[in-house]
Amino acid sequence: MKKYRSYYFILLLLIIFLGIFSRKFEAIPLCTGDFLYAVMMYVFIRIVLIDKKGIQIMITSLLICYGIEFSQLCQATWINELRPTLFGRYLLGQGFLWSDILAYTCGVFVAFIIERIALKRKLL
Repeated sequence: MKKYRSYYFILLLLIIFLGIFSRKFEAIPLCTGDFLYAVMMYVFIRIVLIDKKGIQIMITSLLICYGIEFSQLCQATWINELRPTLFGRYLLGQGFLWSDILAYTCGVFVAFIIERIALKRKLL
């Protein structure tokens, strides 16, 4: 699996580009960015924990995405001051939405399924 780390990194950069691109056009639904954020998180966790099973990567990615989303319910002054910044907007988000939870779940699940298919067919 370690030999695939560079492929995952290239994929991570592509997903980040697509995620930023998706926010620039009003014709693309906002949930697309949340979906891609979850896919990005899956790929990032895969890079960090390259030898772990896909199900472990999926659960870890979901927990991180859910944790970030639920952190938006926290309205502490220090975190609210971070949210308007570029870093805060992309990493912490602006406000809690159940639709984001659904988008994250779908994104991580799709990433997991695509990875399984790609590994089974030796595409990675």
